[in-house]
Amino acid sequence: MIDPHAPAPPGAPPPWPGPARLPVRPGTGRFLVLACVFVCAACGLVYELELVALASYLIGDSVTQASVVLSVMVFAMGIGSLVAKRLRPRAAAGFGAVEAVLALVGGCSALALYAVFAWTGDWGGMWADGPRYLLVAFSLTIGLLIGAEVPLLMELIQRIRRQDAGGAVADLFAADYVGALVGGLAFPFLLLPLLGQLTSALITGAVNVVAGGALVLGLFRGDLTHRARWLLVIANVTVLGVLASAAVLVDDFERAARHAVYGRDVRVALQTDVQEVVITGGTHGRPLDLFLDGRLRVSGRDARRYHEALVHPAMSGEHTRVLILGGGDGLAAREVLRHPEVHRVDVVEVDAEVVRLARSDPPLSELNGHAYDDPRVHVMTGDAFHWLRAAPPATYDVVISDLPDPGITASTKLYSQEFYALARRALTPHGRLAVHAGPVSARPRVFWTVDTTLRAAGLRTAPYRVTGHDSGFASGPDRTAGPTRAPHDWGFLLASQGRRPVLRLREGQGAPRLGTLTETGLVAGARAAQGTRVGGLGASTLVHPRY
Repeated sequence: MIDPHAPAPPGAPPPWPGPARLPVRPGTGRFLVLACVFVCAACGLVYELELVALASYLIGDSVTQASVVLSVMVFAMGIGSLVAKRLRPRAAAGFGAVEAVLALVGGCSALALYAVFAWTGDWGGMWADGPRYLLVAFSLTIGLLIGAEVPLLMELIQRIRRQDAGGAVADLFAADYVGALVGGLAFPFLLLPLLGQLTSALITGAVNVVAGGALVLGLFRGDLTHRARWLLVIANVTVLGVLASAAVLVDDFERAARHAVYGRDVRVALQTDVQEVVITGGTHGRPLDLFLDGRLRVSGRDARRYHEALVHPAMSGEHTRVLILGGGDGLAAREVLRHPEVHRVDVVEVDAEVVRLARSDPPLSELNGHAYDDPRVHVMTGDAFHWLRAAPPATYDVVISDLPDPGITASTKLYSQEFYALARRALTPHGRLAVHAGPVSARPRVFWTVDTTLRAAGLRTAPYRVTGHDSGFASGPDRTAGPTRAPHDWGFLLASQGRRPVLRLREGQGAPRLGTLTETGLVAGARAAQGTRVGGLGASTLVHPRY
């Protein structure tokens, strides 16, 4: 998007001696300028969206990253518009230079962000926040350059034919806003799914430099000196060469960066319609790790500890019909199926590719005990919130909420009062709801906000936690490329209607033999969780998220 720039008032002397000598008719020249405005606006919005999306993948919390990128860019666009006043007497040369620099910076921004995240994330100190600093720097630089575009384009279009300021502004901004619409739609529906983040940015930069260079060298070359024309040609060819070289090497770069983040043991790496999925290990005795958008979701070292604690306290009562929200990896279903009385398990997973991998990837399917081969398991692909809205009431004895951390923006609605009210409606009168609520020691306010939200939905709660091994990846919603010393534990809440649920494990015939969880440990975990209680917290709702 581009900021407005007030042109000179009617009657003010123009900064150039007379009409431009064009190789085409004035009407055609105006059309070509507006076409360039259209292309530049589309490229500018792609740069913005690319920064927001990549920052959300690498850093976390998409609301914060979007706010930082957009606010810094809009501020910088205003500054760039003011700075461009000094370039008005040399509008053609200035616009050509601006587009060359913008194409280089915008096209390479994704590569640079990913490189800093991958190779400096474990350096510690100020380098731990390197991607955040670089995000602000790119937002500022790209915003300055985008802001300089319209004042210069205004001068160029007036060079073709002097007209009233209102008409010129209307023409320019009509082309600008239509271009922004095309760029905004092309990024999520065309560029991202077909080309990915890095290649999309590089191609956008190439389009940007070709459009800017073609307009200046093709239409306004008469405004440039012989030396300026050659400098602009050399600059554009250099930028195109850099972008093309990066595009050729982008796969090798991405592979090296992925190894820097996840280690050399990456077996599966794919970008689904929903998220990035990476699987490491699982062969030659190495533990399997499953990462979703860079966040560790399954660790072979702790998978049993986590899933036993999530599932089995909820199975201490009636458990004929069980609903699992999330848990596409099949590990929660594995624990549920250890109870022979279970007749049906419904799994609602938003990403069909995760379920496919859980079925077909040999190490992952072995880890989940080939749960999806059991005829009692039925998979529904969809958003858990929308699925619950259509679910029949009083259907399930147990609901297991095995969802990503509540601090992740996409997950916030799945930890809302409205969501828990829908889950309560799906439970039978004596049913139980088990919720993963994030780390207790590292983020107690989030954990107890989940507790408050459950109680606001009319449920009684029993909080508890279990500890795990240090995974080397941070707890919570943010990604990290390096080790962390944060306490590693998981917080859970068992909830039910009516009376407060009792934390206990099944005993007697048919009770599974657990490897990591005991009733004594469960009681101790409940006591430890109570020691972190934070009071005075409000419930999180769809319109007022508190995570």
